[in-house]
Amino acid sequence: MTRVPGTDHQPPGLLDAVRVRLAASGAEPTPARVAAALREEGRLLGDTEVLGAADSLRSELVGTGPLEPLLAAPDVTDVLVTAPDQVWVDRGSGLQRTAVRFRDAAAIRRLAQRLAAVAGRRLDDARPWVDARLPDGTRLHAVLPPVAVGSTCLSLRVVRPRAFTLAELVAAGTVPPRGEALLRSVLAARLSFLISGGTGSGKTTLLSTLLGLVAENERIVLAEDSSELRPDHPHVVRLETRPANQEGKGLVTLRDLVRQALRMRPDRLVVGEVRGAEVTDLLAALNTGHEGGCGTVHANAAADVPARLEALGSTAGLDRAALHSQLAAALSVVIHLARDRDGRRRIAEIHVLERDASGLVTTVPAVVWGRAGCERAAGWPRLRSLCLRRGGAL
Repeated sequence: MTRVPGTDHQPPGLLDAVRVRLAASGAEPTPARVAAALREEGRLLGDTEVLGAADSLRSELVGTGPLEPLLAAPDVTDVLVTAPDQVWVDRGSGLQRTAVRFRDAAAIRRLAQRLAAVAGRRLDDARPWVDARLPDGTRLHAVLPPVAVGSTCLSLRVVRPRAFTLAELVAAGTVPPRGEALLRSVLAARLSFLISGGTGSGKTTLLSTLLGLVAENERIVLAEDSSELRPDHPHVVRLETRPANQEGKGLVTLRDLVRQALRMRPDRLVVGEVRGAEVTDLLAALNTGHEGGCGTVHANAAADVPARLEALGSTAGLDRAALHSQLAAALSVVIHLARDRDGRRRIAEIHVLERDASGLVTTVPAVVWGRAGCERAAGWPRLRSLCLRRGGAL
């Protein structure tokens, strides 16, 4: 169990009483103010106890409480809280339970509500869930009881201040052997591509890295629901959606951003995650001279991507035939990420897109990484031809 030094032997209710006093005054929990609040409670404690109480309260009222050490760890990508004694992290090899504990369920609720307020969102019984981004880029999702049974559920996804280099992803096993040169060729040839995979498979991480390989004289325009991409590139324009206010005004959708991005002279148009009607605007853009566009999409397999895009296109009123017609001309490659049984993220396969006899678009495996290593598949000649035709050396 993780504890704040100096607080182990404090009388029950002491921190609660001090918390109430500080919250009522609106004062920052400095050691001096905590000591004054302790004196007002009639408690005489030594320096160690006062400093311990100050650290604990500052962490809760200003920081992220007992989660701070986990969020600060360089290898942690996700922190998940399901109960006071159930705090989990993902360090890239699957979920691991930690020894971190909250005092009670009320402490998790207070933290979730304060973080929501920091993000400018409302979280209470009338609106029991929130999906937002904190000022440091961390992605916040929280659900309050009784919607979340038993305890507030808190999910935090850490956005690192810099993208991983391709060499780091190779070393981590995310990019498998012989995959680095192939990815560089896809980018150099300005092929339009989507990175597919399940939740937490590393799609955003890989996309950030690949965008860092784009030539420095190219302008990248990002359209994202929540600003998570951090490409190491000198010319990046970031656009982010905005929810409606309490009066239902001011909503800015991802589809709005894609349309605006097209007017900003992008060399590379990037949609952080294709999840709705914006797919029609993206495909239209890729069909009108915006080569090299890319994004991510949730899918269980690369072969499922056309069906997934078809479903998204239907939300914008685009019929099946029109969607597949645009898709065939707009998109060239699908890079699929998967998790191994040990939880490690890796590129599993690369597909190319082709039209079948009925005119529908299907994906064809070009390269597959299995136990035997890198294997060329039926789509390899087409992938090779696309790269060589556009100047990408294989």
